[in-house]
Amino acid sequence: MEAGSAIRIEKGLDRSASVLFGAAAAYACWAWLSPTLERLTATAAAGAIFAAAYSVTVRALGAVQPKKARRLRVFDVREVGPGILTEEPAAEPEEPAFDPEDPEIDADALVLDDILAKLAPDSRVVRLFDKDAMPTPAQLRARIEDHLDMGASDSADASQALHEALAELRRSLR
Repeated sequence: MEAGSAIRIEKGLDRSASVLFGAAAAYACWAWLSPTLERLTATAAAGAIFAAAYSVTVRALGAVQPKKARRLRVFDVREVGPGILTEEPAAEPEEPAFDPEDPEIDADALVLDDILAKLAPDSRVVRLFDKDAMPTPAQLRARIEDHLDMGASDSADASQALHEALAELRRSLR
């Protein structure tokens, strides 16, 4: 994308945001003033609020300038190393131990830890995808049938209790 088109897009977004803010401010003004003032006066005040809010936000957003772009280093394919572009096998890289006190490690560097290795064996996260802990289809079917059987007997008792409560309510209203 060319710099000129990016600047036009940013200006358009700034103006759109300013219009939305101005419209919101104008509506709030109109809703606040319309019960107490005449409609024409409240509308004129809302228009003035729109113009003021729009001009202030357009200037404020226009004053914000992006940081200067840093030049990126050109990627050189020759620096990739053996094993990527040739048929010779690459040497296995040694995995250095992480030492937070090492002065060569950037304090803001993102360090990824495998937290699943630290979880307890009875953790639900680990057991969720553990194939040994998953029930067999026969066990699942038995659980579903037990649940359905239990639900059918409970619903019959519950519906009978509901009918009795409604009948008692009707009797008490008469």
